[in-house]
Amino acid sequence: MKNKFVTVFGSSVPKPGEEEYETAYQLGKLLAKSGLNVCTGGYQGIMDAVSKGANVAGAEAVGVTLDIYNSVPSKYLTKEIRCHTLYERLDNLIKIGDAYVILQGGTGTLVELAVVWEFINKKMMQPKPVACHGTMWSEIVNLMESQIKKEKRETGLIKCFSDIETCADYIISSLTRV
Repeated sequence: MKNKFVTVFGSSVPKPGEEEYETAYQLGKLLAKSGLNVCTGGYQGIMDAVSKGANVAGAEAVGVTLDIYNSVPSKYLTKEIRCHTLYERLDNLIKIGDAYVILQGGTGTLVELAVVWEFINKKMMQPKPVACHGTMWSEIVNLMESQIKKEKRETGLIKCFSDIETCADYIISSLTRV
């Protein structure tokens, strides 16, 4: 059985000591302690925190970086995959993930959630567990679910959680079922 990866999407802004950073760090540790590896966009903020948490707990932390960003990759990556376009980066992040967690973020994170959701909804990829953490995503997902229901499409593809432990438990139990 191949090592499973959880792709985590989130903001590059949070700094060590801030709540969003520490939540992401905790997620990385929880996933790693359950034998799961992580994949992120490879830079700072939430991406760094998740990679650090996974790394200190002994798991792989793959970062999918982008040539056009003048940013320093996280020092906690065990592997870096460099991409030349945003589409190539997004494609890699999605392909590597056996599951996805969406943490606090802005429009880039929204795009990542939307693409994963669309691919699953339109059966362009196999269904995979998708978990959003936080009130912001819960509000966005609820709003979109109303529209999806009106369009008579499948609802319930995205799960929302208010605490990181329950979010991690959902992903872990989904990926470690025999």
